[in-house]
Amino acid sequence: MFLLGQAVGKYHILSNLGSGGFGTVFLAKDSWIDKKVAIKVPHRQGGDFDDLLQEPRLLAALDHPNIVGILTAERVDGVFFIVMDYIRGESLETILDREKSLDVARAIDYTIQVLKGVEHAHQAQILHRDLRPANVLVSESGVVKVADFGTSRLLEKSHATTVIGSPPYMAPEQFQGRAVLASDIYSVGVLFYQMLTGTLPYFSPNPAQIERMVAQGRCTPPKIRNSQVPKEISDIVMKAIAPDLGERYQRASEILDDLGTATDIDHRATEFEDMRKRLKAREVPKKGFCWHCRKPLHARADSCPFCGERQ
Repeated sequence: MFLLGQAVGKYHILSNLGSGGFGTVFLAKDSWIDKKVAIKVPHRQGGDFDDLLQEPRLLAALDHPNIVGILTAERVDGVFFIVMDYIRGESLETILDREKSLDVARAIDYTIQVLKGVEHAHQAQILHRDLRPANVLVSESGVVKVADFGTSRLLEKSHATTVIGSPPYMAPEQFQGRAVLASDIYSVGVLFYQMLTGTLPYFSPNPAQIERMVAQGRCTPPKIRNSQVPKEISDIVMKAIAPDLGERYQRASEILDDLGTATDIDHRATEFEDMRKRLKAREVPKKGFCWHCRKPLHARADSCPFCGERQ
């Protein structure tokens, strides 16, 4: 929609950052204040102007370090676009394409940051509905930002009724158009699973097949796929992606609490192991006798000073 080098009002288009199902994002420079920004141009430009303003209005209600911030929304020469903070870094999708899986500590760190952003949105009764690696940005300093609220909706009554999302990351009820807060938790659980194992819990090129697999809930626990994953962490992931809504975490705060407890247990276990190693190193070997001449040996001697036999 925009060309590289094009001037759109006070914005100069620098590059194309990517395109998704709902819009294309460009890197631009605000010529007035000499600042780089991200400009999102929705594919759908027609229709009611209030519909176009829905995403920026939702973003304007959110102010959190783990959510991409909005600067403004504009319409120039008939083209509507949203101006957002530019995050210098890369998407989680790019990271996973390159690295396949992440070490446990890094996966936990990214998951916690995503959950904090999701919890903030949920407190405002905003469902994301499309949490997937492409919509999670990681800055050069390691700060994680949840992006692309183009599919988000205010939670009306008990659920959001439109079937929207990316099938491998969708909860069973989401396939039926009954998304609730716990549906976003399910998506975060799939992200966590993927970061820990390098694979998705369920995958098929056929969305209907994914829906059947998800409903059955038969997937291999992360610890089976990656032995480095502590059991406590594996159990948390499996609860987050439980197909039965009643058995799943209902709020991001619940899984954050459990992750805090699990990582504390793992940290203390590591401390205890280090302590055991240090104590063992301090132990003085018991004094013995030469097996050949039976004369007393120095505690750390590897040969007898009397007969020369190796011990």
